[in-house]
Amino acid sequence: MKSIIIVGPSRAGKTTLAKRLHEEFGYFVISLDKLVAIFQAAYPQLDICLNWNRDKTTENIAPFIGHFLGLFSSGDGIKYELNLRAHNVKDNAFVLEGGYFDFEKTTSILKEYGANELKDRYILIGLVQGQKTVDEYVSDFKKYDTEDDWTYNFSEDELRDYVTRDAIPFNRVMTDHLTKYGFTVCDTSSERERVFDKIIEDIMIANRS
Repeated sequence: MKSIIIVGPSRAGKTTLAKRLHEEFGYFVISLDKLVAIFQAAYPQLDICLNWNRDKTTENIAPFIGHFLGLFSSGDGIKYELNLRAHNVKDNAFVLEGGYFDFEKTTSILKEYGANELKDRYILIGLVQGQKTVDEYVSDFKKYDTEDDWTYNFSEDELRDYVTRDAIPFNRVMTDHLTKYGFTVCDTSSERERVFDKIIEDIMIANRS
């Protein structure tokens, strides 16, 4: 099985889809938010932090992601004159999901591992919500947010400000960005479960080939 990368803005369904892929195929799920939180706790000097400066965090974690993806998908298992083949596990496939990706840097690092593009080694899925109105965004935040979500205590005015200033523009930028780097972009503004069903069907076919 090929490992999978799921990228998109907040609330597009990345974690939900990753969990379904785990249930359907046994993929191990890696949350990029959790990796960022680990860096924040262990190496605060690196300026890799949640809910701080998205662009800076994305830039600073890019080398780690590039080498991680390169080494875990490398055919020879060799890096820095170390033979790591013994650590390879057949069909040890994972889903990496999150939003902090600098694809230009990641791709340049992947070339060190013999991959010119991410799609050479990974199934690439982009999730966006480009068809929602501000009212629909706010309604969904209020309906689905739990205490684990950082927007949980936002007032309606704060939610509207966030959606207008950040969420909608970021979805537009993300759509163009994902398309540029070879992702299959799926819009989850409506009929999310149907969209996920189609993605899972496509992955099942891809894994058989």
